[in-house]
Amino acid sequence: MRASWDRTALSTYRAALESRTPLTADTERELTAKLQAGDATAGGKLVRACMPFVLTVSLEYRRWGVPLEDIVQEGSIGLLKAAMRFNPDKGCRLITYAAYWIRAEIRDYVVRSYRMVRLGASKGERRALRHYRKTRERDPQELALASGISPQRAELLLPMLMARDVTLDASDSGEPSPGDRLADIRPSPEEETATSEERSKMSAALEVAIGELPPREQTIIRTRWLREDPLTLEEVGHQFGISKERVRQLEERAKKRVRDRIVALMAPEAQAAA
Repeated sequence: MRASWDRTALSTYRAALESRTPLTADTERELTAKLQAGDATAGGKLVRACMPFVLTVSLEYRRWGVPLEDIVQEGSIGLLKAAMRFNPDKGCRLITYAAYWIRAEIRDYVVRSYRMVRLGASKGERRALRHYRKTRERDPQELALASGISPQRAELLLPMLMARDVTLDASDSGEPSPGDRLADIRPSPEEETATSEERSKMSAALEVAIGELPPREQTIIRTRWLREDPLTLEEVGHQFGISKERVRQLEERAKKRVRDRIVALMAPEAQAAA
């Protein structure tokens, strides 16, 4: 079995990444064109050059109990997907455009990998997970009451949730637990500042982009993507009196509009940084 990165291995890897020279805009454009023409080697060069940013984003998800190296790999896949869609003629650097795709790929993988999803992804179970993480409630009756699931289902979920606590927090050997090691792995102050600024700019651009959508598409995006407990296609369709397939079509159109608008809004920032 592949061992997860420990703190020393991660520090060594980060140090190696810091020595890499960033790509110029012209080189990035050339490699992107080659990748989109089918040159896998060019894709590898883009991934290696952008890996410091991929790692920084991956560290944001390190506490979800998924091996960090797997998260980094998924982030790299997101980067490649972004590169295949990237249009440098819009005046935006690849890493600015790719941030959304990297996070989306990682989030999807983390959710699919989390034990809760493998047992079922109902709203009640997600509420039970959130309640347990806040309170460590081990009474199935209380957990069921707080989350809306049946006591029988709570009894099935509790051993899994408690086992995750043991996996991350307990240590019989006296060695630091996996949770301790994850807690000690922090980005540098410079990385934290850059990430915080990027989040703020991206959040502002997202709000502008959503605000420019038609009212119905705004509602679809907010209820399907921005809520902690998102509605299903069927629930949104019932709200508007349309089929869930029509909701899906509107959602895809709205997502494309939001992505394109965010790229346009972030382009001046990318040009200033280039």
